[in-house]
Amino acid sequence: MRKDAIGWHNSLLAPHIIMYSWQTTLVGHPNYRRWLTDHGSLTLALKQCCPELRVIRLRQGPGKPNADEFGVLRLNGPRRCMIRDVVLTCAGRPVVFAHSVIPLAGLAGPWRDLTRLGNRPLGEALFNDPLVRRHALEFRRLNARHPLYRSAIVHTAVKPPALWARRSVFERQGQPILVTEVFLPALLELPPRPGKPIPSLAARRRVRAAHVRRSQ
Repeated sequence: MRKDAIGWHNSLLAPHIIMYSWQTTLVGHPNYRRWLTDHGSLTLALKQCCPELRVIRLRQGPGKPNADEFGVLRLNGPRRCMIRDVVLTCAGRPVVFAHSVIPLAGLAGPWRDLTRLGNRPLGEALFNDPLVRRHALEFRRLNARHPLYRSAIVHTAVKPPALWARRSVFERQGQPILVTEVFLPALLELPPRPGKPIPSLAARRRVRAAHVRRSQ
């Protein structure tokens, strides 16, 4: 096979294979693109489509991050953190599995209130806090070798060989939280979102700053 033909062949395969590692650029045209690339609050976006959205806490307590989470949290190895897993449901059907990792240093400092969330969504707490800064989104197709695929797949009757996920770090006073959202097949059955997109954290900060300037 000629070199140019090999390149063409690989470009066809790329959307299916390259996203098995975390990337800051979304490759291909997944059906979940509008959810993956939305920089606003996922919880608020889901509520636009599903007013009866529920957050069900599955787990919250001490644990070790997954192997691909140490570096992004600036941890030197498998340090103990607080792990929070929830499933978001619409009309009783799971649509998103969410996994959050909070280093213990943050729980002793700026993130201490998050231990009392219960079944309230973490996203609302993050997006309503003007001191929180969000880092870049990362994307990945999780397959059965990844522990988050195995945690998420039990919540859906449809068992695809891979699940799309995104993650980002939220930082407050220098302390990070890693939030990963795994999209389940039932998400594609939700109706189109009405109204305007949910503003990002950066957009909210600009609006608040403009309001302060006008009030001075």
